[in-house]
Amino acid sequence: MKKFYVLLSREVRSYFYSPIAYVVMVFFLIVSGVDFYFQLSFMNQRQISYTVQEAFFNSVFFWFAFVLIFPLITMRLFAEEFKLGTIEPLMTAPVRDWQVVLSKFFGAVVFYIVLWIPTLLYFALFQAITHQPAANSLGAYLGAYSMLLLLGMFYLSIGCLASAVTKNQIVAAIISFCTITLLFFLGLIQFILLDVSSTTRQLLGYFSAIEQMGTLSRGEIDTRPIVFYLSMTILVLAFTHQVFQSRKWRM
Repeated sequence: MKKFYVLLSREVRSYFYSPIAYVVMVFFLIVSGVDFYFQLSFMNQRQISYTVQEAFFNSVFFWFAFVLIFPLITMRLFAEEFKLGTIEPLMTAPVRDWQVVLSKFFGAVVFYIVLWIPTLLYFALFQAITHQPAANSLGAYLGAYSMLLLLGMFYLSIGCLASAVTKNQIVAAIISFCTITLLFFLGLIQFILLDVSSTTRQLLGYFSAIEQMGTLSRGEIDTRPIVFYLSMTILVLAFTHQVFQSRKWRM
């Protein structure tokens, strides 16, 4: 495990030494901050039945920034190392392949979590200034941020797989963006098509990040997305491990 932690710390440091990481962070915070401001402005103009926290996590701006950050975070994980040849010392090092894959994945997860920490200040400042709660309960915050973590881990695993299959970072970003966007919009079909059976609607509900976020951001506990996203993350990481091994033996 000591070797795994060394690899993990290497990946985490690589993010915070990279200028691209700070560009992603600034972009994300600007978009999320503008989204929070517009949601407050909209809510001030009319009577609404939902909280500030629910409005923030279910807006168009929020999902636009959310889907876009994953290709930017993961495109360099394997692709850059294969392109520069720095993957060869890593492959010949006395570490297991699964440790390499997991260290890169969890390094991306750590950066992803850091990316979301400043958004907690939005709600803290709102409550400090208005003396009004931004959410109905603590469970609403826990539900929303748990959903962000689950969905983020799944999408980051897709980005890892995309980065492992190519040496080109741009190609990796395009593959992951198209895959994540396809999965995201697959969950919206149930809202667009009215003539679908209840079984099909229930199946599409597993892919509906918006519906799941709406449920968890209200503090309602639903174990289906937990099981689904954890299972899919493990499955995609297993595929990434196989791809990494096959490329290792071809070098």
